[in-house]
Amino acid sequence: MPDTLSAMLESRAARHPTAFALIDRERPVSFAQLLEESRRLATGLKKLEVEPGDRVALWLPNIPAWIASLFACARLGVIAVAVNTRFKSGEIADIVGRSGAKVLIFWPGFKEIDFAGILGAVDAAALGRVTAYIAYQEDDRPPPAYLRGKPVYAYRNMAGHAPLGEDRATRGSGCVIFTTSGTTKAPKFVLHCHAAILRHAQDVATGFGLSASDTVVLPAVPFCGVGGFCQAMAALSAGRPLVTTPAFDAAESASLIQRYRVTHMMALGDMTANLLATVPGEHPFPSLKACGFAVFSPTQIAAAPAAQARGIPLLGIYGSSEVQALFSRQPLCLDLNDRIQGGGLPFSSEASVRVRDPDGGGLLPPGASGELEIRGPSQMVAYYGNPRASAEALTEDGYFRSGDLGFLTADGRFIYQNRMGDVLRLAGFLVSPVEIEGFLKEHPAVADAQVVGVEINGAPRAAAYVIPVAGAAFDEAALIAFCRQRMANYKVPGRIFPIDDFPVTPSANGNKIQKTKLRQMAQERVER
Repeated sequence: MPDTLSAMLESRAARHPTAFALIDRERPVSFAQLLEESRRLATGLKKLEVEPGDRVALWLPNIPAWIASLFACARLGVIAVAVNTRFKSGEIADIVGRSGAKVLIFWPGFKEIDFAGILGAVDAAALGRVTAYIAYQEDDRPPPAYLRGKPVYAYRNMAGHAPLGEDRATRGSGCVIFTTSGTTKAPKFVLHCHAAILRHAQDVATGFGLSASDTVVLPAVPFCGVGGFCQAMAALSAGRPLVTTPAFDAAESASLIQRYRVTHMMALGDMTANLLATVPGEHPFPSLKACGFAVFSPTQIAAAPAAQARGIPLLGIYGSSEVQALFSRQPLCLDLNDRIQGGGLPFSSEASVRVRDPDGGGLLPPGASGELEIRGPSQMVAYYGNPRASAEALTEDGYFRSGDLGFLTADGRFIYQNRMGDVLRLAGFLVSPVEIEGFLKEHPAVADAQVVGVEINGAPRAAAYVIPVAGAAFDEAALIAFCRQRMANYKVPGRIFPIDDFPVTPSANGNKIQKTKLRQMAQERVER
């Protein structure tokens, strides 16, 4: 197996130079072309005095330039910092400032968003280590000559230099930084090295059978998150094409799946529902072999039966920034209800998952819920610039403390339930809020529900926020009585409140509900 990303791309380009690496809005890019562009861009970055270990921020959507920029950085031994195109000035200031990025690559006019204006609003101190900007363009408009007093270079010119042949990275070199999707404080910077990325890409490619000659992969989620990134690396390592579009559009993606006979994709539950809403027919996507299904809310689970009925082969997956996306998946042979649960079997035969009692500290047997601890070759190097958090994240024997609640199954799989911070301790028992939410959603007047922990009269209790069905009257007493008929008394919410929409935090892997904010809101209402 190649030791670096550059070596992997060179190997693929040498074996199948004309094979498609990417198909971007009907424009194919071969492996040889991708290699050439990345080598030329590496020379351009080198001329900007970017050295091994430096950071380059990639503030781009899902376009070939994102992949070429990654491989250019990799060739130089430079760390690419993945930045979400949805981020605004405050988030850019934090990420660029704390990572110490030397160069920032961006698309000024993407989706008519004023990215230069966003950068103009960033505090000057946060951009203090930036020495240059690189502007990607798809039209003839020249980029500004300067931005915040630093030169701006056109991407096409930077990718027009003589190709760099030297590979300055090693298998242990830092390669890419992802930001965790924290909802209450600044995100951590998760650093992965070349070896971990390549090994995981190969494991995912093998586990999904991506080496098959008909494989075509559609990454419906952004490259700036581990979900889109890991799909891309797995497909490229297998020598199979990625069908890309800058941002997810349901109608466009549905058309691409049909036109290019896409076999593998990963999507959030709402994405599959939106895809199906754009096309007629009982089985509109017959080419699909597997669709990784990442669940972030109950409404996404509710979309699964309809997707399955129309031929989308969903399977639950699990991953995180720290162990990479697609760490595991559920077997396709399971019934739908079991198959869409997060977790499953690790892609790597060397990976291991265990469950620890958060109170007693001992390891738990199958069926008992506790904190998932994970070890495997896909693990991060560290939280960049945060040695204390890095040390706290690992057990003495090297397992990553995931902060996720889950349990092992008798057949060797594991099931992800929810974040540990969301788990409720009620009457001495650990209770997953998802369980209570499920009961609430069975009521005909409830469209969706979120459950959090509060203190009522000095005791821990569950409280719920529900989105009522359109036109339905909200009746707190009736909902509490409904729950009391269906679950143990200690699980029944002490209070239930109506809400129009749940507060969310956008991330590259989908919108995540802000449980902390809901918890604060509920506690305030309880105390009135």
